[in-house]
Amino acid sequence: VRALLFDVQGRHVPGIEGREATVTRTTPDGGVEIDPEDLVVRAAKAVDAALAAAGGRPIAAVGSCTFWHSVLGVDAAGDPVTPVYTWADMRGDARRALGEKLDERAFHARTGCLFHASYPPAKILWVAQTRPDVFRRAARWMSFGEFLFSRLFGRAVCTVSMASGAGLLDIHQRRFDAPILAALGLREDQLWPLGDVGQTLQGLREPYASRWPALKDVPWCPPVGDGGCNSLGSGCSTSNRIAVMLGTSGALRASWKAERVEIPWGLFCYLANRERVVMGGALSNGGNLVEWVRGAYRLGAPEEVEREIAAMAPDAHGLTFLPFLAGERSPGWTPDARGMLLGLRLATRPIDILRAGLEAVAIQFGLLHDLVVKAVPAAREVVASGGGFVNSPAWAQILADVLNRPVALSAEPEASSRGAALLAMEALGWIRSAEDLPAALGKTFAPDAGRHAAYRAAAERHARRYRELVQ
Repeated sequence: VRALLFDVQGRHVPGIEGREATVTRTTPDGGVEIDPEDLVVRAAKAVDAALAAAGGRPIAAVGSCTFWHSVLGVDAAGDPVTPVYTWADMRGDARRALGEKLDERAFHARTGCLFHASYPPAKILWVAQTRPDVFRRAARWMSFGEFLFSRLFGRAVCTVSMASGAGLLDIHQRRFDAPILAALGLREDQLWPLGDVGQTLQGLREPYASRWPALKDVPWCPPVGDGGCNSLGSGCSTSNRIAVMLGTSGALRASWKAERVEIPWGLFCYLANRERVVMGGALSNGGNLVEWVRGAYRLGAPEEVEREIAAMAPDAHGLTFLPFLAGERSPGWTPDARGMLLGLRLATRPIDILRAGLEAVAIQFGLLHDLVVKAVPAAREVVASGGGFVNSPAWAQILADVLNRPVALSAEPEASSRGAALLAMEALGWIRSAEDLPAALGKTFAPDAGRHAAYRAAAERHARRYRELVQ
């Protein structure tokens, strides 16, 4: 959880920041949960720290973004009856059950989502099927952002951005999707009212009004999806740029203003706000794969490992690493896919396995890149952000070689938070358009034709093994 202060030029004010770690709970059957009340406490502590660092500076508004695809249920009193189920919770593989009621391709064409376990419809249906008493007690369903605002204000707004990432919105009509609600046995009044960034809330309730007098009466913009904010904050909200984000997981997106779009099969499409679409794909495996390799094998200090990785030739290890340790999202959307490591020899070293993993994630990004460019031909520039690339320039170089395009690193330290600030300023009329405040860029990594050829051959080998895996 992060809380930061930005000026009206969209620049982070140095030193003014609050951070709190998020605590997740995993279960043996594939669950990944967060305690919603604990997360409210941590979010409030982050705000406390940012306000303390601000030292009385006047604050005019609050923008907010939260993680897409989370969902929880609350009872009639507004108290949680479920934990927050995150995108990584894979217990709700509802393709068969939803497929008996709806056509998935028609659903995808309307909502930009699929019958995948990472999306809330699958999780809500899983609760209804496995915990019917809990489902009956749930008077309302929402993302964590809406739950936080309900605690702060006693009410909330479900932005079109959050509804789109939940698979509950017809993104062309900008209204809740009636067929999926019917399939889940939900009514619209079991969701918070649909709105957008500019439908601000004011008047914090206690104890937050006394705790944060500087924020008590300023407008708070309701939460939007972190992915859309990341694209905007890194300067990738026009159709000529592609944003690649690599943290624990990964995503590749193009974002631009459009009323209606054709959504290619294999890609998602959500909304950043009513004007901006966000099209692309997400990977369940990124930095988490690196952490797994580090935990499973003896590797040296990070600086030493980075030097070794950078010095290795492309695909020289002879390994095929299918990186689905946390299942697969796009482009195949196979939640029960599992990781596979082939080609081990007595000479194979742990550093070879790590390099193979980095290349495998980049190859997955390459598949998404080709689909996005086919759908959005103007998307030629690539901007990368996230700890994965910041902490490993060698990984950024691998990505440039796989894509065969220059990759510029974003110089914005908190692109998602900056995007939330830009959307808030635009919605409040302080700036004409968020695109008028360009993002800072850092080093650019140029591709090499020879390395690209090696990765193209590796990608073909990966594709063959992937087909064997999912047959």
